[in-house]
Amino acid sequence: MNSHTKEPLKLSVLDLATIYNEESATETLRQSTELVQLADKLGYTRYWFAEHHNTKHQVSTSPDLLSAHAAAVTDHIRIGSGGMMLPNHSPLKIVENFSILEALHPGRIDLGMGRAPGTDGLTALALRRSREAVEGNDSMELLQELLAYFTRNFPEDHPFANITPSPDPSLIPQLFMLGSSDGGMRIASQFGLSYAFAAQINPDWAVPVLRSYREQFQPSQFQETPYSILSIIVVCADTDEEAQYLAGPAELQWARWGTGQFKLPPPTLEEAAKHTYTPAEEKARQENSGRFIIGSTGKVKKALTELAAEAQADEVMVLNMITDQKARHHSYTLLADAFALRENT
Repeated sequence: MNSHTKEPLKLSVLDLATIYNEESATETLRQSTELVQLADKLGYTRYWFAEHHNTKHQVSTSPDLLSAHAAAVTDHIRIGSGGMMLPNHSPLKIVENFSILEALHPGRIDLGMGRAPGTDGLTALALRRSREAVEGNDSMELLQELLAYFTRNFPEDHPFANITPSPDPSLIPQLFMLGSSDGGMRIASQFGLSYAFAAQINPDWAVPVLRSYREQFQPSQFQETPYSILSIIVVCADTDEEAQYLAGPAELQWARWGTGQFKLPPPTLEEAAKHTYTPAEEKARQENSGRFIIGSTGKVKKALTELAAEAQADEVMVLNMITDQKARHHSYTLLADAFALRENT
């Protein structure tokens, strides 16, 4: 349980729609479909899709489209974006799309928003069509515009004041700012939004930033009280040894990223088990240890419970990066049973 609340810890799922084992994009999305349906049955709170561009090994370019599909094939779990990257999109179009999703699936849609482009500079230019836009930093302006569309609260003299993004002004999903530093946290607390921190990206900052969010939160029409999520890579198995084996590909991939090896495909279980780390890779691997929680059910439950309590997080969002679908499902099932998710929904 959290230190600031008596509510049981909630668990959710983050999906990057990563292509493993040289599968096709169609197969990867089929597996995402099967995973979100499993998460729905197991009692997970929400399921988010990330936004990444210009990558050969991830299919998660369009969280809004993936959310529409996932919501249509599930019954209870909340669905959304982790997140829509504000610099890449017209605020009006984001509001239109998520208003439609909220109308189709009332009370089940989340709009998580990020301030980074989620890609390289050239791809950002291709998305935004303007070097001035790419080189500028207007994420705060984009967010304020987006919120004004949802609330119909533009200043009277604003050029967009009379634009109607949806016939129904009540169609507002739960709004989250995402972050891996304190920038997104400051915005979330200032505007009274929910907040999700990516501990898999910046583990050392997770606890202080999430605690600061709770301390600095200002109530709004979107959120009366603070609500926070901590996301992290979790690999759970029947034994510590099995979990360590299953985590091998993710550990190797992060070590490669840490040593500038970005073009290689995600390693297989066999490749990771046989790999001999170079000194630079081993150093990166050790430095990456905070991104992961790896182990048997009891070990993982204890670590997640303690981390969430320390960070005063309401919820933990799990990214597991397990390359084998059966083991991936088993990991999420073990976690759901350990935290009695079905009993708490």
